Amino acid sequence: MAHALAAPSDAPARRGHGHPWLTLLAVALGVIMVMLDGTVVAIANPVIGKDLGASLSDLQWVTSGYLLALAVFLITAGKLGDLFGHKSVFLVGIAGFALTSLAIGLSSSVGMLITFRVLQGLFGALLQPAALALLRAAFPAERLNMAIGIWGAAIGVSSAAGPIVGGLLVENVSWQSVFFINVPVGVVALIVGIWVIKESRAESLSKIDLPGVVLLSGAMFCLVWAIIKAPEYGWSDAKTLGFLAGAVVLGAVFLFWQTRASEPLLPLSLFSSASVSIGTALMVLMAFSMFGAMFFLTFFFQGVHGLSPLESGMRMLPMSAGMIVASPLAGALLTRFGPKIPIAAGMMITAVSMFLLSRLGIDAGYVDTAIPFALLAFGLSPVMVGATEVIVGNAPERLSGVAGGMQQSAMQVGGSLGTAVLGALITGKVADVLPGHLAAVKIPVQPGQVDAMSSVVALGVAPVPPGTPEPVADALTQAAHLSFLDGMHFGFGVSVAVAVLAAVLALFVRAGRKTEGAPVHVG
Repeated sequence: MAHALAAPSDAPARRGHGHPWLTLLAVALGVIMVMLDGTVVAIANPVIGKDLGASLSDLQWVTSGYLLALAVFLITAGKLGDLFGHKSVFLVGIAGFALTSLAIGLSSSVGMLITFRVLQGLFGALLQPAALALLRAAFPAERLNMAIGIWGAAIGVSSAAGPIVGGLLVENVSWQSVFFINVPVGVVALIVGIWVIKESRAESLSKIDLPGVVLLSGAMFCLVWAIIKAPEYGWSDAKTLGFLAGAVVLGAVFLFWQTRASEPLLPLSLFSSASVSIGTALMVLMAFSMFGAMFFLTFFFQGVHGLSPLESGMRMLPMSAGMIVASPLAGALLTRFGPKIPIAAGMMITAVSMFLLSRLGIDAGYVDTAIPFALLAFGLSPVMVGATEVIVGNAPERLSGVAGGMQQSAMQVGGSLGTAVLGALITGKVADVLPGHLAAVKIPVQPGQVDAMSSVVALGVAPVPPGTPEPVADALTQAAHLSFLDGMHFGFGVSVAVAVLAAVLALFVRAGRKTEGAPVHVG
């Protein structure tokens, strides 16, 4: 993807037009919407499930549909900016994101909500590559890194604020307000953007690899659909195997097409560097752990632990707030020691955090969760910063834009797979252990009833019918919560293994080449 931006004219057409710091404000407002939405929804998921009667797989698609749309469309969105202008694409993304947020809040069924979440992800993907390109065009080289740093800090603050904002809105207003809040932010960003942002586009136009977009989208859809539906269909069922086979075939055709396309969506020459390949894998594994943890811990806090949405957000604050402190510290460590040791150490800290989370009990207090969450912040930050430097720094300079888009795509794909894979594992574990827990409290059930109950218990909910005598209700609740904890502990055990694998992989990366004036792609 070409990123040689046309130089802006020296004389602004109106007051503030093209002003670097006002441009930074405009793009920061847009990206804040995307990042805020990624964390507030985790808090809203349990309430959405109750209000719309959504199953675990439905709620996984509320998250996974959004993340997949982001992941698949990011590189394409960057090329659209090259073709039609980064300001135009950015403003379309702002308007579309605000409108789909409004539509999500007005949704009356989970099917509508998921559909608009996918559209929201597509518009969100338009924002991120365009925002970086606009900053590169607006700032001189000697100030660009400072601008990127401030932009990254805005992302960190919005991510940290997500659980608190989400908790306040869900508890005091409604889950719909979590999405409605994007509308006024979007209007302000749109007005500021129209007024101050100066258009920029690539000097050498490119074209969109439409077959590549279709093939990659189809492969990822088949893969995640198979993983999410496998507990319902069965892993050996023909439908599950068919979707997995479809993912393999479409993925193979995509790779073949990338060697033939005149302007491939994802040039395979990027992966001639082992460090680029390993860095991409590290981003996937890191996001797998982070998004998977946040998705299921909300059910633990609100379902099993009985906390309100706001209290759940407060429980997550040590992780999200800690990342604001940990990110600049990680940057200093990476500068001092290079990527290997900080990334490997970060993933080992993440493994320790996941192990502690796998030991949580029903009555876990604030300190019991604050310690692993704080560790998680300091474990994930070196991986986020370091893997980004490894990917972009080791890519050929002419492909640095594509490498930045690939880094962001890897993070979104990892998040999708984290919720899908851990969801499948937790659901399967719950189905295995629930009969034993029910038998321990002397509640007889039929095999068919266990299957129906498992999908509810996997959400942290005790399936107590109305009018159930209190002793029976208490016993059923105990069995359900213990089964959920067994499933969650198993899922976090898998995350420990994933983190250790990532730590080993990190030992094989090398620092990227430093190119003066080249920005670091954040999150």
